[in-house]
Amino acid sequence: MSGFQEARVTLGAQLRHLRETAQMSGKDLAARLGWQASKVSRIENARQSASEEDVVVWGQAVEAPPEVMDALIAQAVSLIERQDSWRQRHKSGLAALQEDVRDLESRTLLFRVFEPGVIIGLLQTAEYARHIFSKVRRVQGVGDDVDAAIRVRMRRQDILYDPERRFHFLMPEAVLRYRLAPDDVMRGQLDRLLAVTTLPNVEFGLIPFGAELPSALLNGFWIYNESLVGVATRTKELLLRDPEEVAFYAAAFEELRAASVFHEQARELIVRVLVEYSSQSTP
Repeated sequence: MSGFQEARVTLGAQLRHLRETAQMSGKDLAARLGWQASKVSRIENARQSASEEDVVVWGQAVEAPPEVMDALIAQAVSLIERQDSWRQRHKSGLAALQEDVRDLESRTLLFRVFEPGVIIGLLQTAEYARHIFSKVRRVQGVGDDVDAAIRVRMRRQDILYDPERRFHFLMPEAVLRYRLAPDDVMRGQLDRLLAVTTLPNVEFGLIPFGAELPSALLNGFWIYNESLVGVATRTKELLLRDPEEVAFYAAAFEELRAASVFHEQARELIVRVLVEYSSQSTP
């Protein structure tokens, strides 16, 4: 068991002990906190990481002593800030990672996302996601829970239809052409992007091949609200909370945004590539 997963198991067991000591069922606790009942189970069984906020409200609901709460909050913060390798984190399963991301997204109202090499997860079709997860599984040598991970990723996309949330998505045009899936899957994926560009709370931008770039397109990053940045490298997932680092990525996002095209211009690029896929597949 990885150090990351072991820490998650320990925290989940301690939270379960508090709930049982308070003589509350998982269903009762979830109802009191306004959660889905499955979230309590996922946290207690180390299939999802408890956030600092999760631990605070959990402790309040079961009337945990202040000194116990302080220790558990410190554990949760340490767990969130750990920069474990992808291989270690994936040992808990692809679906568990998707649940962690889904929980973080549920607390986010403003999303700013740049991905240089893959269709953004919240915009992926199930078929495209299957090919992405299968590649991750092969590279990282993780368990065979691709179907479960796809189901969670598709549930994550419900958030796109919440009018209280705003989404700013950026990708280079090249991502539309990267064959990470067969042509028929890519065509379906591009159709999905066309649909998403019409959502009123979504700003979708593409950086055309001919655009002058403000900097090299290296790692993708996700900015959650104004306080957290997730940066995925090939070996680590970094969660950055330092205000200066968050401001750096916010400024980088604005530079990339200035090089992008939106609305009809973005849709024209998608349609152009979609036509190319269709013509290449025609005998």
